[in-house]
Amino acid sequence: MSARDRLIVGLDIPTIAEAEAMVATLGDSVSFYKIGHQLAFIGGLELARDLAKDGKKVFLDMKLLDIDNTVAKGVEAIAGMGMTMLTLHAYPKAMRAAVEAAKGSDLCLLGVTVLTSMDAADLTEAGYAHTPEELVRIRATQAREAGMGGIVCSAEESAVVRDIVGPNMAVVTPGIRPKGADAGDQKRVVTPYDALKAGSTHLVVARPIVKATEPKQAADAILEEMRQALWPANDA
Repeated sequence: MSARDRLIVGLDIPTIAEAEAMVATLGDSVSFYKIGHQLAFIGGLELARDLAKDGKKVFLDMKLLDIDNTVAKGVEAIAGMGMTMLTLHAYPKAMRAAVEAAKGSDLCLLGVTVLTSMDAADLTEAGYAHTPEELVRIRATQAREAGMGGIVCSAEESAVVRDIVGPNMAVVTPGIRPKGADAGDQKRVVTPYDALKAGSTHLVVARPIVKATEPKQAADAILEEMRQALWPANDA
């Protein structure tokens, strides 16, 4: 994959009109977009369909978790929308139901291990007895066994996850910040270069691009940083 195929721009933007304008601004520099809760409930699902029809790839970040039948029906519907990636929380029963529902489609299911906004203290407060890395290891193993297409984790855990899931599963990392950028509310952040070197396949970047004074210039700079971490043949 080229750097362009690996960069996913998070459309964490308050209105559909602004999201559409951002896509137009970024133009051919970006081919892959993430739509999450902020846009999904104000028309973002229609935007996702439109982007897919226009040849863009769409990562629908819904973080599904429910009873098996509900998860399965949701996955079936999303697969029919032409989405490229979909997240669900990496609980074994939910993942198995999702994998079965996605059979025959091109939808890549991603298991969310531990949110990048959470550190060890947050997990303790939530009732978990594991450190973030321990919980990531457990959930990555369960995702592999369930037949998931990939994992969402901090780039700090990318190398560990890659060892667990092998060479073929996607490792998608949010919390990416180019050198010198503000971490914001993310507690475990890594640069694009270091994330790819650690074993990530796709990088999710939102605020450093969509909040930039010149979003296209910011995206191009991140792509260049990514290219520096990739083999020359992947620089297309």
